[in-house]
Amino acid sequence: MRFDLVDLQLFVHVVEAGSITAGAERSHLALASASARLRGMEDLLGVPLLLRKRRGVEVTDAGRTLLHHARMLMQQMERMRGDLGDYAKGLKGHIRMLCNTSALTEFLPQALAIYMQAHPHINIEVEERLSNDIVQAIIAEQADIGIIADTVDSADLQAFPFRQDQLVLVTAAQHPLQATAAANGSLAFADILTYDFIGLAGDSALQQYLNEHAARLGQRLHYRLRLRSFDGICRMVESGAGIAIIPETAALRYEQLMKIHRLYLTDTWAVRNLLICVRQYDELPTYARELINAIKA
Repeated sequence: MRFDLVDLQLFVHVVEAGSITAGAERSHLALASASARLRGMEDLLGVPLLLRKRRGVEVTDAGRTLLHHARMLMQQMERMRGDLGDYAKGLKGHIRMLCNTSALTEFLPQALAIYMQAHPHINIEVEERLSNDIVQAIIAEQADIGIIADTVDSADLQAFPFRQDQLVLVTAAQHPLQATAAANGSLAFADILTYDFIGLAGDSALQQYLNEHAARLGQRLHYRLRLRSFDGICRMVESGAGIAIIPETAALRYEQLMKIHRLYLTDTWAVRNLLICVRQYDELPTYARELINAIKA
């Protein structure tokens, strides 16, 4: 099949307008030329796309399939024009980065702000993902840079140390788990699974990570409430609504503002080393390598 963009745009216009005449006008084509193009498309496919009737056209099943793909292609073309238009306005580069919750909320914002001030013509797209998904996306060339936990296999990628990410339990000031932790000298994840939790809303990578570890113990976390920020989570913990597991950096910050306490977990997975991973560092554009160096620092 050799449909060009004019053919596809014409077909979309004809279907949306309900007639070949109106579709040709929308496409700025003569009626004879538009009709010839549509016949040519049908000849190439070997099936009718439109049923010609006295008061317009009716799309066939094959035509509906073509319409779906044609619209997708038109949308992709518009996005491409928009992206390339940014370069015409002075944009010099685009970086796609994937990272986990802790990296996104606790470690990256300041480093990215400094980098972007120094590189005003670079756009950075950041998306939160689980570490396993990040590794697969980098291998598949769906992203340029990833930040993952060292608990996943990244042997096929180049990796550089980034930060240590410790997850801690936060409770209200007079919560019973504080006495449990003091008596045992430690606190395991399995010891807290019967309590109500406050968690992050949406498809947070951190919540998925915690849910996976609960499932390995044959349990599931019970969330009384889900919020979009660690600030909101800690305020609900302070009120006694539940407990939460968050990065220690966040717990330290909110301990100064609220009556909450952090408790350490004995589970080895609660302490993670974060890594910056790429396919090939030397093959990245200069501005992408500069970003890696900036966030490592």
